[in-house]
Amino acid sequence: MHKIVKVISIKLALSIFLLLIISVNKSGAKTQYYYQLKIYHLKGQSQENAVDSYLKEAYLPALHRAGIPNVGVFKPITKDTTEQLIYVFIPFKKFDAFLKLDETLAKDQSYLTQGKPYLNAEYNHAPYNRIESILLKAFSAMPEPALPKLTSAKSERVYELRSYEASTENLSLNKIGMFNDAEISIFTNLNFNAVFYGQVISGSHSPNLMYLTTFNNKEDREKHWSAFGAEYKKISGLPQYQHNVSKNVTLFVYPTDYSDI
Repeated sequence: MHKIVKVISIKLALSIFLLLIISVNKSGAKTQYYYQLKIYHLKGQSQENAVDSYLKEAYLPALHRAGIPNVGVFKPITKDTTEQLIYVFIPFKKFDAFLKLDETLAKDQSYLTQGKPYLNAEYNHAPYNRIESILLKAFSAMPEPALPKLTSAKSERVYELRSYEASTENLSLNKIGMFNDAEISIFTNLNFNAVFYGQVISGSHSPNLMYLTTFNNKEDREKHWSAFGAEYKKISGLPQYQHNVSKNVTLFVYPTDYSDI
């Protein structure tokens, strides 16, 4: 009798487990992506040319072969005379893909050949000053990156990279909740063409979140934000969302001619 009860219990447990799997599959929940934002800090045209050539001829093609089809490469619209910056946005469906990327690249003979001038640069002719790396996890309300649906030429586009720092971890999570609950819906309804929204899980300015919206040009950008302001007022005054941003850093960038995004 005890054995019969035990068998029935096991079958019942398996049935419940299978029902849970079916329920999860039916819910259509998508895996949240991880993003790396690599920032090249450069000085002078020579370094900028070297990194551009490496990214265009070696790095992006290698990422494509590794199963990462859409990589963004951006530069600030307003030039800095003391330092040049190149932003590289890399989406990973699983965090393990990020961890194994260097190993994957090391086995790619085409990458090693095409990237040789950059990879084997001498210490006194380095192609960059430093590389900064920021890791992010996609918000649940937009778990995957998206390609912008714009009509203008890449050279005319205005992409807006925003960084929202918070005073504490809990306040940063509160702001992320605000995005998931309301802000992303507003952006989507107004066609802000967001590429990603992400929580910074490793970076020099934490706690923090970042996101990238895209526009055909500056005028298009101004029209969108004007419309956003009216909608945002409906939620910005709610008591549960107060004081959740301590610093807002906005950077205007444009995509390079070889950028996928």
